[in-house]
Amino acid sequence: MKAIVIRQAGGPDVLDYRTLTRPEPAAHQVLLRVGAAGVNRPDVLLRAGRYGGGGDVAGLVPGLEVAGHVVSCGAEVTRWHPGDAVCALLAEGGYAEYAVVDARHCLPVPAGLSLVEAASLPETAFTVWHNVFQRGGLQPGETLLVHGGSSGIGVLAVQLAHALGSRVATTAGSADKCAAVARLGADIVVNYKEQDFEAVLAEAGGADVILDMVGGDYTPKNLRLLRDDGRLVFINAMQGAQAEFNALDVMRRRLTISGSTLRPRSAEFKAALALEVERHIWPVVAAGQLQPVLERTFPLAEAAAAHRLLETSTHIGKIVLTVA
Repeated sequence: MKAIVIRQAGGPDVLDYRTLTRPEPAAHQVLLRVGAAGVNRPDVLLRAGRYGGGGDVAGLVPGLEVAGHVVSCGAEVTRWHPGDAVCALLAEGGYAEYAVVDARHCLPVPAGLSLVEAASLPETAFTVWHNVFQRGGLQPGETLLVHGGSSGIGVLAVQLAHALGSRVATTAGSADKCAAVARLGADIVVNYKEQDFEAVLAEAGGADVILDMVGGDYTPKNLRLLRDDGRLVFINAMQGAQAEFNALDVMRRRLTISGSTLRPRSAEFKAALALEVERHIWPVVAAGQLQPVLERTFPLAEAAAAHRLLETSTHIGKIVLTVA
């Protein structure tokens, strides 16, 4: 089979298009014929040797989410059968013509969606549900602030929170991006390159939950924006992991600071999360209240070009690799 392999830690040019032996599923796995694979920021960090504490990445096949058809099933698999259309979360291995996946981490492709659209959902859906709704505890009527609202994570978080009855504020870096997230349901949109997001959102009443992928000097601003009993949840720290803030203020207003990374979590945790995603998010997709937002697709062999586009941060929504 054809696959993208990381030659060594580095830039997009270390992604090699190679021929590998097709994997075989273990007893608890399914073998998928991949139709499409989502491209995500953790893929870039993995390629650069900076995801999950680093380590040797030579020889790894990146790719955290795919959609395709079941080819064969391990002896313990009961839900899925050859021919089923599924999308799935993986720890790695998605940039390939075939991938083996824990059967519990698969979800049915929502009716009406193509494999390309379905491949854009698992990593973002798992991340948003866990961080915004489980860790952040967002409730209907509360206000969610999403930084990077036009990112793959952002467009799903905005739509889902809006559909489930929350007020949504977001930041984005251009007029086009701001317009896009407003169309997706954001009530307040701040162009952070032209406005002080803290001043604008303080005037609007602050937020109950903040999903942050920026870090750095956003951290004290985020904490000041939180209402009493507010929750700040980190999923990245693109502008720096270090920040200063007033711990006494956190104590006085009973604020919660949390965060997570998905890839290192146990298979059992991801299986339980998959059930939650199917129970809570898939009905919203079926109702047409959450739709995949795709910036561009690339053939599998052009994964390096897809990474270059992702690193420009000019995209709106998801970038997806198509597999012939």
